[in-house]
Amino acid sequence: METYDLVIRNARLRDLEGIHDIAIKDGRIAKIGAVTGKGENEIDAERKLVTESFVNPHLHMCKVYTFKLIGEESLRQYHGKGMGGAMTAIELASKIKERYQADWIYENAKKAAFEALKHGCTHIRAFVDTDTKARLEGIKALLKLRDEVRGFMTIQVVAFPQDGVLRDPGSEELVRKAVEMGADVVGGIPWIEYTEDDSKAHIDKMFEIAKEYDKDVAMLTDDAGDPGLRTTEYLALKTIREKWIGRVTACHARAMELYPEPYFRKLAHLLKTAEMSIVSDPHTGPLHARVKDLLDQGVNVAFGQDDIADAYYPYGRNKMLEIAFLCSHLLWMTSLRDMEILYDMVTRMAGKAMNIKNHRIEIGAPANLVVLNAENVYEAIWYQTEPRYVISRGRIVAENEETTRFHVKI
Repeated sequence: METYDLVIRNARLRDLEGIHDIAIKDGRIAKIGAVTGKGENEIDAERKLVTESFVNPHLHMCKVYTFKLIGEESLRQYHGKGMGGAMTAIELASKIKERYQADWIYENAKKAAFEALKHGCTHIRAFVDTDTKARLEGIKALLKLRDEVRGFMTIQVVAFPQDGVLRDPGSEELVRKAVEMGADVVGGIPWIEYTEDDSKAHIDKMFEIAKEYDKDVAMLTDDAGDPGLRTTEYLALKTIREKWIGRVTACHARAMELYPEPYFRKLAHLLKTAEMSIVSDPHTGPLHARVKDLLDQGVNVAFGQDDIADAYYPYGRNKMLEIAFLCSHLLWMTSLRDMEILYDMVTRMAGKAMNIKNHRIEIGAPANLVVLNAENVYEAIWYQTEPRYVISRGRIVAENEETTRFHVKI
């Protein structure tokens, strides 16, 4: 009789009718169905839903839990009508970097990582400010954390020139240094430059580094209420021309909400051709990418947490089910089919945005799973209860228990 490292019994699956077992061996899914073999460890899912673990493709992890330090003026500017004060907000928020030290950034980021794990998130793309104010303090902290959690969590460190490249001389060299130190992804924020030419040069310079070191690219584009912003378009064109197909992600692209329809259709075609993902964060700003329209055009779209208690957003728990719940309201995605799509956008489609291979429940795939306390996706998003078990690389890494005792009766 074959033995396995872990067997999950009596599980519901999204893509299969009925109740199934899942056998795991050497960190991968070995069998789905009726498993007659034994597991060294066994879990009874009790006919609840088992899915892929959650994925967060956009989190400013060097800034988490700094809201009380920085105050709310940046928040007021960023959340203002039409997002006209977005650049002012970024300038105000940058003051926290005067205090950047690797030690406290590490402690905050570690807290956020374990909070994510509690909620079933096993993969995070961490944007880390890499500029002349932040220096390399955040990079040092997140590289240390990434390496320490590598056995049970994937953190992709993005070298992110938050204050621009042309307008912040020296940041390009710091991004290069961060990549040499081990950063996984080359970042960018081209819309923040002063001119269109500088925005294009920003993208060009970051692509030079990405191609030299064979890195994926993730940029924040068009994050303001200006319909004239077009950096998402140039990023897509650059992706196609440099043959970096499927390796580039654009986060926010909030100005897209203001684009005329003919231009939006052209942009969506470019994004699909480039196999670019869009990561939207509707809960952190008044404008957002046209999520449903992008999905209709065949573009991969995911949600990110974006911020946790920082200058741009006062809340956040690294809980991707909470993000799906919020986005269901903000985007009016409330049908049962919509809920399935929302769930994909914090699991499978989010994994694709991070270029994670095979983040699905199928034989041979890495066993990164959650055993939910819900029978279906509708219940999962509705109640947002913690996963009963979180499984990473085939082993249980977190277990949640929920107990309520009523002291009254009728």
